[in-house]
Amino acid sequence: MPKEYRTIREVAGPLMLVQGVEGVAFDELAEIELENGEKRRCRVLEIDGGNALVQLFESSTGINLASSKVRFLGRSMELGVSEDMLSRVFDGLGRPIDDGPEILPEMRLDINGLPMNPAARNYPQEFIQTGVSAIDGLNTLVRGQKLPIFSASGLPHANLAAQIARQAKVRGTSEQFAVVFAAMGITFEEAQFFTESFRETGAIDRTVMFVNLANDPAIERLSTPKMALTAAEYLAFEKDMHVLVILTDITNYADSLREVSAARKEVPGRRGYPGYMYTDLASIYERAGRKKGKAGSITMIPILTMPEDDKTHPIPDLTGYITEGQIILSRELHRQSIEPPIDVLPSLSRLKDKGIGDGKTRKDHSNTMNQIFAAYARGKEAKELMVVLGEAALTEIDKLYANFADAFEQEYVSQGYNANRDIA
Repeated sequence: MPKEYRTIREVAGPLMLVQGVEGVAFDELAEIELENGEKRRCRVLEIDGGNALVQLFESSTGINLASSKVRFLGRSMELGVSEDMLSRVFDGLGRPIDDGPEILPEMRLDINGLPMNPAARNYPQEFIQTGVSAIDGLNTLVRGQKLPIFSASGLPHANLAAQIARQAKVRGTSEQFAVVFAAMGITFEEAQFFTESFRETGAIDRTVMFVNLANDPAIERLSTPKMALTAAEYLAFEKDMHVLVILTDITNYADSLREVSAARKEVPGRRGYPGYMYTDLASIYERAGRKKGKAGSITMIPILTMPEDDKTHPIPDLTGYITEGQIILSRELHRQSIEPPIDVLPSLSRLKDKGIGDGKTRKDHSNTMNQIFAAYARGKEAKELMVVLGEAALTEIDKLYANFADAFEQEYVSQGYNANRDIA
């Protein structure tokens, strides 16, 4: 039996100080038992001699310091995993919230995962077809890649995420493909939208969902992506599946990180975010990839809303450093009713050359892609000139390019959220 302590000295927001503890380790799980027998979970944030600073996963209301007991469980946070997780919906702490039964775990895994040795990584090189032209044709997603979507508030990133989750597949193979979907700090409506969208199309059968709502505790939000990636690692490296992980919204995650950091009175970095935000985000993103000797893979699409549409904000900025490219959504295209409003020029997939070409997509993919980029860029320039100097100032060929840019946006980029286009 774990030893019980009745030495809670102080509660500040989600943090509690327990004195006189022995043999307690960093990141260990603990539970607090209230006078009425109710139990709440927490984890150890800091150890200083016999003092332990613990962080509650639930609210601290109703905790009576004198009559509450703390037990340290001697293990860090774990997720019980099994193949039955597919088609189920869990909360940010891995508890079922779809009225289904508890999962009978095949194994229990530490949610912090095992770091992947760089030498044991396989190079991402197989094409994943999302059915979205602007991604498949111009910013190709490759198996094992991390490709974030940079969006802004009010833009339809949820629709795009749901579309990719429904349509993504590896061409020409019958390999098992699963989607792990983690939502952090989203509204109830958004959560309903995703669940319904997956149910209607039958995609829910190969999806595991972790949903943390905006009114759930911030600390639970910090464990949501780790829970999701633990499930993904199990499906990929134990069950040989190809897993697409979609995380939305990383901005809510980083804001929770800032909130908890402020509660711990840590020295803030840029815009109040903690200085370790880079390493914290890296510990999430770097769990994607492929391992030598393992058939499965984890491909990741994190979604983040850029505060004030600013891509130099710390969250998109750091994300851009860690991941292999970005898909940027444009407010201007959204105003023109282009769906999805992907701005292809500043978007980039750093691994696209590895996943295209003969036998993967099309022999002429690379040439076609480069010509489209060049023509579209020239057309955009011509359109900008037209705004300043008027149409009369353009040469005939510039007008053709300007028309091409319009047609390209209307017919190639804009395809709606239900069209699933084959790369061929």
